[in-house]
Amino acid sequence: MNATGDKLELLQINLLDQHREVVTVLRQLADSLGLEFGWHYLLDLTWILCQLGSIKGKRILDAGAGTGILQWYLAEYGATIISADRTSRANLPLRFRTRFNVQGLRKKDLTPYPQVIKSNLSRQISFTARLGQQAMDLARGSTWKRSPGKVLIYNQDLRSLPDIPDQSLDAIVAVSALEHNQPEDLEVVVAELMRVLKPGGILAASLNAAPEDWWHAPSSGWCYSEASLRRVFQLDPEVRSNYDRYPEILQSIRDSAELRDNLARFYFRSDQNGMPWGKWDPQYVPVGICKVKALKATD
Repeated sequence: MNATGDKLELLQINLLDQHREVVTVLRQLADSLGLEFGWHYLLDLTWILCQLGSIKGKRILDAGAGTGILQWYLAEYGATIISADRTSRANLPLRFRTRFNVQGLRKKDLTPYPQVIKSNLSRQISFTARLGQQAMDLARGSTWKRSPGKVLIYNQDLRSLPDIPDQSLDAIVAVSALEHNQPEDLEVVVAELMRVLKPGGILAASLNAAPEDWWHAPSSGWCYSEASLRRVFQLDPEVRSNYDRYPEILQSIRDSAELRDNLARFYFRSDQNGMPWGKWDPQYVPVGICKVKALKATD
């Protein structure tokens, strides 16, 4: 490892066997919450969690969180999560609210649930269907012990996080989210994330990798070259990578029965995703980046 602890690493399929206990917990939690994984997300999640170390009591930003599993996993282990995403989650389903201590970072970030129900019932939706969904969500959440952590919903573009003070977060995580920014915006996003990170804190992110920068239209995401990621995340030349093994690692992912046979159902419904119409044909490799914020200089 380099002196700073920074990393740039194509994610390999053997992560799943090396950290099988974590993979099992992630699968169980996802099932209990009615969530599905992106085709490479188990690799991304496992790698990111390996970078974090202790979780309890930490204040962590999940950048581009959506309703994804990482924020809920971290809350299960006692962290306070700021769940930031440019897509609003103000009407967050009941199954998350009953199991987790969920609040809005600002009042507008989370609509009180009685108001959500009233709004839904006023729309052209079958009352029976809506009532059934509420009962299902309640059942999912009520059978589990309430999480010790906290999730603060923050509906905000990552390019500007004005409600988060400088140097106030212990860590930042981002699961396959940053590549959905345009390349000219990615440097702005990374700079803003580093602004809110404490000295010594880490940014652990997964993105999509390719030998050259290219736009993967079905998933609406950029795949980045090693040179681009080094520039954007300001990684020193001494930070080693395994990009030279790209063809080998991509082939091992294509050969993975575990990933292929557990492809999420949502892939089969559209061609606007990372695995159009559910055809197993990985076109890129996920890459993990760990960036450690430098400690303040001492006199």
